[in-house]
Amino acid sequence: MLVAFSVSPTTSDDPEGSVSRAVARAVRVCRESGLPCETTSMFTTLEGEWDECMEVVKRACQAVAEVSPRVALVLKADIRPGWTGQMSAKVERVEEHLREA
Repeated sequence: MLVAFSVSPTTSDDPEGSVSRAVARAVRVCRESGLPCETTSMFTTLEGEWDECMEVVKRACQAVAEVSPRVALVLKADIRPGWTGQMSAKVERVEEHLREA
């Protein structure tokens, strides 16, 4: 499965409202998990089995909760048993169609 999620504190002590320090804690959890992952400006995507992905999401939320009394989570999942390597393969299929035009 692919899980795209965003986790962040709902409050920030940063004068500009930045939450990047807390978000970095969550991204570190993902990168140290050993699962394939990719971070963009809005989401981190994980690829793996249901239980292992959800465990990483939970630990990422806990990492943010260590520095914030309230945490927001947005999650989207593509559950497709038997398929792997889809984090890059899905993008490549779209790129192929774009090259055709």
